[in-house]
Amino acid sequence: MTRIAPIIALTLLAGGGLAAQDTTKAAAPAAAPAPAAAPAAAVEVTEAVVAKRQPQDTGSTFPVDVGQVVCWTKVSGAGGTSLHHVWFHGDTQVGDVELQVGGSPWRTWSKKSVPADWTGAWHVEVRDAAGAVLKRLDFTVGQ
Repeated sequence: MTRIAPIIALTLLAGGGLAAQDTTKAAAPAAAPAPAAAPAAAVEVTEAVVAKRQPQDTGSTFPVDVGQVVCWTKVSGAGGTSLHHVWFHGDTQVGDVELQVGGSPWRTWSKKSVPADWTGAWHVEVRDAAGAVLKRLDFTVGQ
C-alpha cells in the first residue's frame, strides 16, 4: 500500500500532468491586432508640501531639532506609474524614494531624517518615472 502513492505520483509527473482540449469546435479566427495605446495623460502635481509631521505643519523653515520632514504629494494623471521624491541637502542628493502611484488622483508621501548638524538649505524634487522634475520644494533647517 505504501508503494502505490509514489507510483501514482511518478505516473502523473512523467505524463506531464493531465490535460484536455475540446477539438469539436472550429479553430477561432486570428485575433485582430490590438489597437494602439492612447498617449499617456500628462502627470500633474496638484499639491505638494514639506511638513514637520502632518500636512497642517507645513512650512519652509524648520528648527534644527526637527528630526525628520515629510514631503506630501497629490498627483493626477500618473495612475499605474511611479514618482520619485529626490531629497537634497544643499546641492548634495541625500535620498531618492520611489513611490508607486495606484490611481488618479493619488496622494503619497516620503520622509527624510534630518540630523541636527545638517542645517541650511534643503530641497526635494518630485520627479516622474522618466526623471523629469515636476515640482521643486525649497526649505531651510535651523536658520
